[in-house]
Amino acid sequence: MKIQILGPGCANCENLEKNARQAAQQLGIDAVFEKVTDLNEIVEMGALRTPGLAVDGSVKKFGKVLTTEEIAAVLKQYL
Repeated sequence: MKIQILGPGCANCENLEKNARQAAQQLGIDAVFEKVTDLNEIVEMGALRTPGLAVDGSVKKFGKVLTTEEIAAVLKQYL
């Protein structure tokens, strides 16, 4: 599974990545993490605001820092 963090690298992006890593670890998911910082690529993916969370190239949530629990709920759909 590839988990992408969409954003320019701001504090919110860092917090989203931290929460995503915790959620993946809690669920026992072996994920590859990728930061997408190119704004054109982020918009092309469909995220209208940052930070954003994408799983396997599909944007799942954007515009806020999701909690570990919120991310876990998204990731459980892939188990």
